[in-house]
Amino acid sequence: MQDTDPADIVCAQNIIAGKMDLFNNTPDPDRNWLPKDGIVNYYGCIMSVREADHYRDTLLHTIEWRNDVAVIFGKKIVTKRKIAWYGDQSYEYTYSHTTKSALPWTGALLELKTRVENLTGETFNSCLLNLYHNGEEGMSWHSDGETDLEKNGAIASLSFGAERRFDFRHKVTRETISILLQHGSLLVMKGITQTHWLHRLPATKAITRPRINLTFRSIVIPGNTGG
Repeated sequence: MQDTDPADIVCAQNIIAGKMDLFNNTPDPDRNWLPKDGIVNYYGCIMSVREADHYRDTLLHTIEWRNDVAVIFGKKIVTKRKIAWYGDQSYEYTYSHTTKSALPWTGALLELKTRVENLTGETFNSCLLNLYHNGEEGMSWHSDGETDLEKNGAIASLSFGAERRFDFRHKVTRETISILLQHGSLLVMKGITQTHWLHRLPATKAITRPRINLTFRSIVIPGNTGG
């Protein structure tokens, strides 16, 4: 029997729910990790380590990364974190008082989009990518409730590179849920999650490797009322 290459093994899982859950560490895509007011499904790793390494390296070198710009209290802030915005069309997406225009899909992004859509049963027309060079770069508490986005639409978050903790906090009760997002893993937020929960990627000096995050989304197309 031929030995299995470790690079072909789907990565192990470790999930923290509430304060901590050390015993139930097997992802279940049908499980809702939020206790109320929304839906978060964690699929765990959806590809082998070899595939995840391939996509991480491809995205690092083929995406048109740019430093993110935000306007906070009237002051222009340029982040160390880099972003990119891709889509079916040159959709405009406005957040933090700045507007981005989507670039055409790359081959790798289309492959990942198809895989995510097949797994989740959702459809997406755009993707926001974030490149965190190390653990000192993160994202503060926020929700993805911009009017450009389909209301209560699913957002699929695909992670590559360094494992990072991802937190949710209820806007009223302040209850928190944390999940360790691993290399090649998929998390989906949907329903009324953005209305009732904030999320963040906390900074940490303990991580020195980069992480790439893809959030597949659905932008509202002007004139398309649905139905």
